[in-house]
Amino acid sequence: MASTAGAKRASRTRNDLPAETRAEMVELCNQMLADCIDLETQTKQAHWNVRGPSFWGLHKLFDEINEAVEEYVDLIAERAAQLGGTVRGTARIAAERSRLAEYPHDIKDGMAHVNALSEALSTFGRAAREAIDTADEAEDKDTADVFTEISRGTDQWLWFVEAHVQADR
Repeated sequence: MASTAGAKRASRTRNDLPAETRAEMVELCNQMLADCIDLETQTKQAHWNVRGPSFWGLHKLFDEINEAVEEYVDLIAERAAQLGGTVRGTARIAAERSRLAEYPHDIKDGMAHVNALSEALSTFGRAAREAIDTADEAEDKDTADVFTEISRGTDQWLWFVEAHVQADR
């Protein structure tokens, strides 16, 4: 993760977490921020381009997900700042660092968007759970709590999206 040199450049804070822990958590937050910004733009991509019989419901759902993910972006960025770190949240940094697969640019059908967005939400949810474990191992319960909140929300949105393809037959 982050080096101790990164901790020296951190803003002064009276936060009592060790400098190395804070540096590690800032790096974790910045990685998750890149993923989350990418997820946010992917939900808007789906929102803008969905077509088909389920258009209205999916259009509204994807917009609601986008609003929630925008809040996650803010939570993650603010946690990095609280720890004295520099937030790295530009679109270029997110594009360079995101671990999410590229969203398909050529889909219109609602179910294709459901599948693509389900994949993105699943990947991000898994990363959020890994971030919880990393923060727990670093003994930073507050950062773990941020990612726990995000993980719960992401799982709920994944459920809402996947419900469109899980009807009993």
